[in-house]
Amino acid sequence: MPMFNAGLVHTPVTPFTRVHHVDFDLYGKLIEFHLRHGADSLALPMHAGESVSLGDSERQALLENAIRRVNGRVPVIAHVSQSGTEMAAALARHAEQAGAAAIVAAAPYYWTPPPAMLLEHFAQIGAAVRLPFFVYNAPEEMGGVKITTELALKLIERLDNFAGIVDSSRDWQFMIDVISTARRVRPEFQLLSGTEYMISAGAIGCTGVFSALSGIAPRVVRDLHDCCVEERYGDGRAAQEAIAALRQVVRKAGITGLKAAMRAMGRDCGEPRPPLPATGEVEFGALAERLDAIGALRAEPRGW
Repeated sequence: MPMFNAGLVHTPVTPFTRVHHVDFDLYGKLIEFHLRHGADSLALPMHAGESVSLGDSERQALLENAIRRVNGRVPVIAHVSQSGTEMAAALARHAEQAGAAAIVAAAPYYWTPPPAMLLEHFAQIGAAVRLPFFVYNAPEEMGGVKITTELALKLIERLDNFAGIVDSSRDWQFMIDVISTARRVRPEFQLLSGTEYMISAGAIGCTGVFSALSGIAPRVVRDLHDCCVEERYGDGRAAQEAIAALRQVVRKAGITGLKAAMRAMGRDCGEPRPPLPATGEVEFGALAERLDAIGALRAEPRGW
């Protein structure tokens, strides 16, 4: 299978109306914003897009809407994680039919499967399609379930379309081990960072990044990514420090903080769906002040 180069992957939020319906008009506006501001690919709806609060039909509609609007300008990666293997495989088949360029899946929701079950889960999702298939390693989000180097090697044996791992663990020892070991068997194997700590990831050998913070600060994210691609890690230090500061501002409140920060930048995408809380005005004011203190954000786009 030809190598799929994801590059800088923006992971858009999902805009909602005041009654918590998906706002497809605003979603189109958001997609255009990401395309104008440096996205090499889009992945959606990821956890930053509140995928776990969306029904399968809504996820499918969002994917179809995005692919239609993008119209081939960049690849669209479909997030197909689900609690059941066949449910995830069905989302994968829909993604292929809809025109997605690749799929990505995390460990099954709600379960903590042993290694053999986890292998079968991913193997059946990958076998359901011919698209490049990425496994998402996010143990903090998935109840401590970790992807291992052994699992990656078994997936390489089972799946011609297993393209690589998107890693949010920041376990640098694992990342070094899996990229060096897997590439001896499959030279085109990719490791992508699931967070914007790109200098460490780039030095290890990551070939791309999934970025939720690009909805807030796309220019500094792009600058950092380009420095890492060109191995100008010293030049990227200021951008990395700015991104680390931004991450600390939004991290505690999660998706609520992410959407609040986007609102502060003039790109209001509504509040998260319950049970995630809305942002109070006092909290919003404090967050906006903390954003203003990050000097690098002064050069970022305001509004759409």
